[in-house]
Amino acid sequence: MLGWFGLDDDAPPGEGDRILARLSVRLTDAGLRVAGAVQRNTDKGADCACDMDVLVIGEEDAPVRISQSLGSGSTGCRLDPGALEAAAARVAARMAGAELLILPKFGRQEAVGRGFRGVIAQAVADDIPVLLHVPPEQRAAWAEFCGGMDERLSPDGLADWCLEQAVRVP
Repeated sequence: MLGWFGLDDDAPPGEGDRILARLSVRLTDAGLRVAGAVQRNTDKGADCACDMDVLVIGEEDAPVRISQSLGSGSTGCRLDPGALEAAAARVAARMAGAELLILPKFGRQEAVGRGFRGVIAQAVADDIPVLLHVPPEQRAAWAEFCGGMDERLSPDGLADWCLEQAVRVP
């Protein structure tokens, strides 16, 4: 019930986000009740960091900006953890009746118990299959969190896995 995929080191930045965004539209158009969120990064040019927005599925017209501008020369993390928590709460409120939960990734926040981690746990408790991207640097934390209940998928096989899982949802 916990499906994840990784990408090759030479994959373009944001490729996992684009894969999940296309997949969520495809599955929704096919009639699947999909909950969750996808991330959209907006390039602001060579001298600026991108803007990061979370689009809650079903509320795409109200994105949550999860990046914060720290000013030029800053080296700290640009993620706004409060905004990420707000996005997670919006996803949690839309999970009832879902056949599948798609989330952007199991990132640093999830590795330390924040972000979408509680949403993932709730989906498992509610028998809702979960699909997300797991970057290489978070795979050990992911493995510890899942306790062997996960399945690594090929990016080419994501749609088939999602459809198979949705059939199993009670």
